[in-house]
Amino acid sequence: MNPPPRATLNDVAREAGVSLATVDRVLNKRPGVHARTVNRVADAVSRLGYRPDPSAARLARPRPHRLCFVLPSGNNSFIAMLREQIAENHGWASDHRVTLEIVEVDVFEPGELAERLLGLKGRCDTAVVMALDHPLVRAAIDELADAEIGVVTLVSDVPSSRRHRFVGIDNVAAGRTAATLVGRFLAGRPGQVGVLVGSLSLRDHAERWFGFGQVMAAEYPGLKVLPPVEGKDNSALTEPLVAELLAQHPQLIGLYSIGAGNRGIAAALRDAGRAHDVVFVGHELTPHARRDLLAGTMDAVINQDAGHEVRSALRQALSRLTREPVVSDQERIRIDIYVKDNLP
Repeated sequence: MNPPPRATLNDVAREAGVSLATVDRVLNKRPGVHARTVNRVADAVSRLGYRPDPSAARLARPRPHRLCFVLPSGNNSFIAMLREQIAENHGWASDHRVTLEIVEVDVFEPGELAERLLGLKGRCDTAVVMALDHPLVRAAIDELADAEIGVVTLVSDVPSSRRHRFVGIDNVAAGRTAATLVGRFLAGRPGQVGVLVGSLSLRDHAERWFGFGQVMAAEYPGLKVLPPVEGKDNSALTEPLVAELLAQHPQLIGLYSIGAGNRGIAAALRDAGRAHDVVFVGHELTPHARRDLLAGTMDAVINQDAGHEVRSALRQALSRLTREPVVSDQERIRIDIYVKDNLP
């Protein structure tokens, strides 16, 4: 049995009793349409099961859709993985009439990040941003929205802004997962646990820290969690910070790295001769993390799939243009846990 024919914009206009131009204005959320008319069009869309034709939307565009990824500068291994995945999706983007560009910026400097975002006006149609949750950055995202530039936040969210979508894991759950791993690996041993963050101004880091603290306080009262130390996701900074933690806290038996900079942490543990007696849990299965898991320096890695995140960001950016519905289950980014025995 053949499926019923796909409803068209003309069908929606006829069902709602309005003009085709009015339907277009409603579906594209343009101003100037009375609320009752908006409701009539929405009801017609629902009754007819109307779905936009993405192929037609691509052909109707006068030029390719310009998409910019705004990523942290530096040598962060996870960011390098994101760059590789962006490069691998150039063919897909070309097929969908999308151009891809990477813009690098120091995301730990809110003024610099906000300025770079505002500089995207006239340069791109959608920005995919790893963003700091800061008033200047929120204001810049809202100004892009006013200029009809869509913003998709990636890995770290700015939920109070007018961003279009967020692509990333549930970071509170990731922090709670890390606490469970640290607590269970330490198996009731009393002692201290150190925490390294990139910056608590990054929402993903703040949420992981919150989730970690929830579980540690409720389930592992014998472990004292030390105040978090900010390492700016930079191994050159995290190495001396961890060396100082180890020297000042001889009872330190666990480490949780909320962000990046894990190479520096592992180096400090090895230099102190404590690579195998401090439980070390971190994020992202980078090549360096893989080696540290195999060597026993790291005990577990909580991972988010860089390829899935880039592909999801591309799909969600494109859905804003084509008005195709987003399939929530397809876009949900999983929390993966790796130890040395289940490495892919």
